[in-house]
Amino acid sequence: MDFTLSPEIRALRDKTRQFIAEQVIPLENDERQSSHGPSEALRRELVARARVAGLLTPHASREMGGLGLSHVAKAAVFEEAGYSWLGPTALNIHAPDEGNIHLMEEVATAAHKERWLRPQVAGHIRSCFAMTEPSPGAGADPSMLATTAVRDGNDYVINGLKWFITGAEGADYAIVMARMEDGSATMFLTDMDRPGITLERSMDAMDACFTGGHGVLRFDNLRIPASDVLGEMGKGFRYAQVRLAPARLTHCMRWLGQARRAHDAALAYTRKRHAFGKPLVEHEGVGFMLADNDMDLHTARLHIWHTAWLLDQGEKCNFESSRAKVVCSEAQWRVVDRSVQMLGGQGVTSDSPVMRIFTDMRAFRIYDGPSEVHRWSMARKLVHLAEKAEAGGQA
Repeated sequence: MDFTLSPEIRALRDKTRQFIAEQVIPLENDERQSSHGPSEALRRELVARARVAGLLTPHASREMGGLGLSHVAKAAVFEEAGYSWLGPTALNIHAPDEGNIHLMEEVATAAHKERWLRPQVAGHIRSCFAMTEPSPGAGADPSMLATTAVRDGNDYVINGLKWFITGAEGADYAIVMARMEDGSATMFLTDMDRPGITLERSMDAMDACFTGGHGVLRFDNLRIPASDVLGEMGKGFRYAQVRLAPARLTHCMRWLGQARRAHDAALAYTRKRHAFGKPLVEHEGVGFMLADNDMDLHTARLHIWHTAWLLDQGEKCNFESSRAKVVCSEAQWRVVDRSVQMLGGQGVTSDSPVMRIFTDMRAFRIYDGPSEVHRWSMARKLVHLAEKAEAGGQA
């Protein structure tokens, strides 16, 4: 792997950095935000600014109106966008839309792409991904999927309850995962204003960076035409992996930008704040925390870049993306936690952006699979590889 970024990627990275500093961070205190994320009006203004700058939806294909970035290029650009909690919204690379755009490009029909994907890439509409369910339904274990889809003539009738559906409020369309009568899973596409869909409530969560918040959705005899099945029947679990492997990594990219900003704030503060006769940074305990931050940031970036490079080589990277997700979510959290500590009182007040980053980032160790589930999955694969190698050696 060559760690040298091309001149084109470096230029795009620097352009994104400048855009975030000049066009996005000044809007972080805009009143058009709530505990459930930026309002639709603020989102549209941010998107309009990114459109003018030529930075909108850069991960989408050129055919659909994006920049067709490679995974390595996304790593560089998404980190810069993530420097502000509004940056991913501005560039239209926020969850869940970023992952949905990728999945739609991979498996949707031409008609579906024109109906939903193209306007989404243009920033005109949003989506949600309806998979997670309350107990006893699917959470970290997708095999527990409880929402059902039953064929009725030319339609499928869907019933079930979903929760923690990011972006549900105000979404224009949804990708719904449901269990079929034979036990397999299928993904369906539906407009969110279709009869049978009820947004029961928006859940109060620690984070406040996702437009549309996190909603509870109920499907009561929702009728979806068979023509709006996403991809092939019965391949829902497979498509979930197509979506999640790169989506885990893009979470890592965006949150790396937030962790870097927290570190930058702590470094700047400890250089100018004095205690016990000298700047905080000259106290060994503070200096060690800064050094640890740098090591964690660098480690996270290396995992991101390596996995991105493997994806660009055509690898599936289910194992590698799990590894990166665990390492990055935990390393980046340590960076933010240390930064709060170094900032002292400022770190736990709105006088510093680090408090906001702290409350937003804690859930990263849970989103797209808790660290424990990824470790368990990795261990199973490691044992399988060891047994396979052992059997090969005995043959």
